[in-house]
This record gives sequence, structure tokens and C-alpha cells, in this order.
Amino acid sequence: MTLWNNYNLVDSYDVTVGENLGEMELVKIEKKKYWVHDDWYCKYITVKTPSGDYVEFPCFHWLVDDKEVVLRDGKALLPKDDKTRLVKQHRHKELESRRKTYRWREWQPGIPMSIDANTHKELPRDIQFDSEKGVDFILNYSKAIENLCVNQFMHMFQSSWNDFADFERIFVRIKNTISEYVMQHWKEDFMFGYQYLNGCNPVMIQKCTKLPEKFPVTHDMVADCLEREMTLEEEIEAGNIYIADYELMEDISPNSTDPCTLQYLAAPICLLYNNSQSKILPLAIQLGQTPGKDNPIFLPSDGQYDWMLAKIWVRSSDFHIHQTVTHLLRTHLVSEVFGVAMFRQLPAVHPAYKLLLPHIRFTIAINTKAREQLICEFGIFDKANGTGGGGHVEMIQKAMRSLTFRSLCFPDAIKARGVDSPEDLPYYYYRDDGNRVWDVTKSFVWDVVCIYYDSDDTVQKDEEIQAFVKDVSSFGMQDLDCCGFPKSLKTREELTEYLTVIIFTASAHHAAVNFGQYDWCSWIPNSPPTMRKPPPRQKGVVDVKFIIQSLPDRGRSCWHLGAVWALSQFQENELFLGMYPDEHFIEKPVKEAMELFRKRLAEVSSVIKIRNEGKKLPYYYFSPDRIPNSVAV
Repeated sequence: MTLWNNYNLVDSYDVTVGENLGEMELVKIEKKKYWVHDDWYCKYITVKTPSGDYVEFPCFHWLVDDKEVVLRDGKALLPKDDKTRLVKQHRHKELESRRKTYRWREWQPGIPMSIDANTHKELPRDIQFDSEKGVDFILNYSKAIENLCVNQFMHMFQSSWNDFADFERIFVRIKNTISEYVMQHWKEDFMFGYQYLNGCNPVMIQKCTKLPEKFPVTHDMVADCLEREMTLEEEIEAGNIYIADYELMEDISPNSTDPCTLQYLAAPICLLYNNSQSKILPLAIQLGQTPGKDNPIFLPSDGQYDWMLAKIWVRSSDFHIHQTVTHLLRTHLVSEVFGVAMFRQLPAVHPAYKLLLPHIRFTIAINTKAREQLICEFGIFDKANGTGGGGHVEMIQKAMRSLTFRSLCFPDAIKARGVDSPEDLPYYYYRDDGNRVWDVTKSFVWDVVCIYYDSDDTVQKDEEIQAFVKDVSSFGMQDLDCCGFPKSLKTREELTEYLTVIIFTASAHHAAVNFGQYDWCSWIPNSPPTMRKPPPRQKGVVDVKFIIQSLPDRGRSCWHLGAVWALSQFQENELFLGMYPDEHFIEKPVKEAMELFRKRLAEVSSVIKIRNEGKKLPYYYFSPDRIPNSVAV
């Protein structure tokens, strides 16, 4: 038996039994409480039989207070595989106990359900962080601000910067990095367009097959920017025109928590052009959803500062969508739904539980801590973000209409935006690398599924996996028809895709949209977290002073910088995709599948590394050696 306690003291104990106990089905551990903090974590119990065989009973639980834990051996088993009344009863009792411990709660109406806990300390001990200090947002952000040497500015709210160069006073210069390249080139159209492919939020660009009536761009407006001697309509028909529509931002309440600083939001539309060198360039920008005299279409041919401010407004709206929808909703909150349902419906002996557990590690804990300190009323999010004070919740509620199960399937999401062709849209590394990781992950999941499910009928008759899927849909996603989450699974292929979505969302996709935040958002003018002047309603009235006054003040800039730095750091002792140090599976075929998974992931990492060599803007967010197993930051 291997144990360790709150102070990281590790011990192994040998217990000798003098009589033959026969075939062992269950092992029970009892703990008595002696001290105030005497919790122990049990990894596993190994039993040596009279015949000399070793039987592993994995535990991976904290033993808290006066508690007993009953364990089964390490073999993964479906409900149909349990033959004795004793193990069937154990399976039933485990789930009965878990459902009382892991309860659903609605944090805000109209958004995915979360776990029923107000603070990190209220969570079951098994899913808490080992050290709460490591995930204290206030402490981490303050440390980041101090480490970045910007603490002298952090309380200077309402104090504007003098000019763009003044922002460099809080910019940490790290040579030959993406952040420095962004700082040097952020004003250029190619940098603006490139971020739609490989920036922090590469999910907004979609093929434009017809200009929407609300965005009346004409050929004459953009003729000087088109390079193929074709009209705008012909460029659209040829597949060279793309669009990014921030419609979701319309009517979202701006942050009003600071009466001394008015803050503003916009819902822009941006037309993009794939030029003859396969660079994505902005063609036209409208800063509101309703066309009219007071909502002009800004163009590259306009005055320097008109065009610059229009692009800044788009980048600010893109930041809000990224933080609240792409990142918070579509990775953090969705992964928590899968995690809570897993604990409620799948016993530890179920192969799907063993497969998913490493990819749920600390997710519920980090989300609970976020609701406690970050996105709560008067939380850190309110300090620097234009959607703080409730706008972020409104955004999630609106975004739920487009959060479908199919949109979480990476290849489907890419295809739905019309950006799936490498020939039509080259250099879209987010798509190319994401597809590679998706395919490798799905292949691994298929291998594991086929070990335990010999037919589609086995999937249909697995009442636990069916209850898990139904719990996700009916409770976690609140049975919203628009979401299209399956309520049952009929085939091994469907089960494989479902489990792949869970693993990919929690690991690869979270990494792709999280760990580039400092790279792309640390130069404030490139990703303003708030704007202090309203969007311009006419052309020719903007100067550089107005733009500086529109951008975040010194205090908000520093809070923003601390946030994107802290969010971009890996955890201590991070476990990356394919690393499974806790042996939940003991079967040789699964271990072989894991080994093949690691080999294929290493090949993907190698391909990405070779491609990135010599690039000024390398793309590595989908590199498996940089993808943590779970959402834990």
C-alpha cells in the first residue's frame, strides 16, 4: 500500500495475512481521524496471493476524517461483466454515493450547469488542487504584475498613456518572441489578418459566399485592394473572400462597475481578402450591425487613424469573444459538464471513467475557483474587462444558441466555416495541426473502445454510458434543443467520437486557445480588454490622441497584462497529452494502445517542430508536447 499525506510525506506499508482468504473481490481501507489535518492519499494496494501472483487494487483517493474506501481490482469492466451480487452491489453503492457528493447547480440561468459548490474548499477532496495557493487568482495575478515590474501602474485607473510608445513601459521585451513581433507589426494589415488564422482566437474566420444585407460593401469601395482583376462578386464566387462577424456582441452591457470610467463595446463585421500571395488582409470594417450614415464602412483607403481605430475595435471585440466564448464557455464550462456527469454516472471500474479521468483533472477545481474570485460579481474580471459587471454572462447566454455538439467536433467545426481546404486557405496551422491531433486522439480512443465493446449492441446495452450521455444533455446542458447533444449512443463509432470530443476539448483545444494569450494579447493596442471612447460614427474626426484615450488606462492595462501572463503559464509538474502516470488501466492491450498514442503524438510534435523552424511566427499551440491533459489553468 502506497500513501502520502498533506505534507507530501510518502509511505509504503506491508500487511501480512496468515490465512488463505480465497479469491479477493474487494479490499476495504478504513481511516480513523487523529489530527486536525491528517488526510492521506492512497495510490494503490498490491496484493500478493499464496500462489505468488500480484493483484493491483488502484485507489487514487484521499482518505479524509473517519472514512472507509472499498476498492476493486484494476481490471476495467462494463456493467455486463459483473457476475456476483457483491460486486454489482458495490458498483451501485459507489454511484449512489457519488451522486450525493457531485450535485448539479445552476450558476447563472441559461448557461451550462456546474458543480454545487461555492468555494474550492467545499469541493470533494479528491478533485481539489493539492495546494490552493497555486490557483489563487488574486495572488497569481498580483505576483504576475510584480514579476512583470508593472505594479507601479496597477492602481493608476483613469490615467491614460501618452502615446503608443508609452505602452512599452509595461511591455516585457523578450527577444525573438511572438509578443515582440506583434508589438513591432501590429499596425500592419497582414498582422491583423494573420491572427484570424493562427492567433489566439482562430475560430472567427469563415468563407463568405454572399455579402449579408447588413454589410453593404460595394466593389468600388474595395477595388483598389483586389489583385486578380476580378470584381468583388467574382472574388466571392472564386472563394477568395472571408468574413468575421461579431454579431454576438450586439446589445451586450458594457462594464459599468467604475462610475469614473465609461466603457464601450461594439459588434463589428470585418470583410477579409485572401490575396494572390495567400495572405489574409482586411478589406472593410463596419463597427455596428445596422448599416447607416452613423455606422460607416471603414476601408484601407481611409485616413491612417480612421482605419487604425476600426481595426483596434475589431481586435477588442475579438478579445471579448475569445475570453468568454471560445475559452471560458467552449473549453472550461463544457469540460466541467462532462466531468460532473462522469463522476455521477460512471464507476471507477468503468473503462470510460479510467480513460477520461486524467482529462478532467483539476477542471472542476479551477472553474470553482474562477466563480469564487474571477468571474463572480466584483471579481477580478470586472477590473479590466469591458464585459465585466455582467456582460460576460450575457455573452455566454447568447453563445449557448450556437454551442452544438457538432461544433465541438473539430473537423465539423472547421468544415462548417468553409475553411477546411488547405488549397483554398493555406497557412492555417490551427486547422492543420488541430486535425492531426484530433485524428491521433480519435484513433487511440477507437482502440480502447474496441477492447471493451465488441459490438454496437454492447454500447447500446451499457446502461452506465447511456446514463452518462443523458446526464450531460438533460442536466449539464439543461436539455436545450439548440445544443443537439446526444441523449444516447448507438454505435462504437458514436461512442468513440463522443469520448474524443471530451478529451480533445479539455486538452488540445483548450491549449490552442489558452496558451497563446501572452503572445498575442500582451501588446495592449493589439487586444484591448476595454475601450473608453465609443466607436466613431463618422470618418475624418479621429487623431492619435483620441485613439490613446480610447485604449485602456494604465491601471486596466496592468491588470490585463498580469491576467494574460498568468493564464499562459503551465502548471507545476504539468502532465501533457499521452502522459498517464497513474495506472488506472492494468490491461496489456490498453497499455499498448497508450504507447502507440504517445508514439503518434511524438510524430505530430516532430512535424510541427520541423515546420516552425526559421519562422518569425511559429505556431506551436497544438504541438502535443505543449498540450496539458486537462483544463487546469
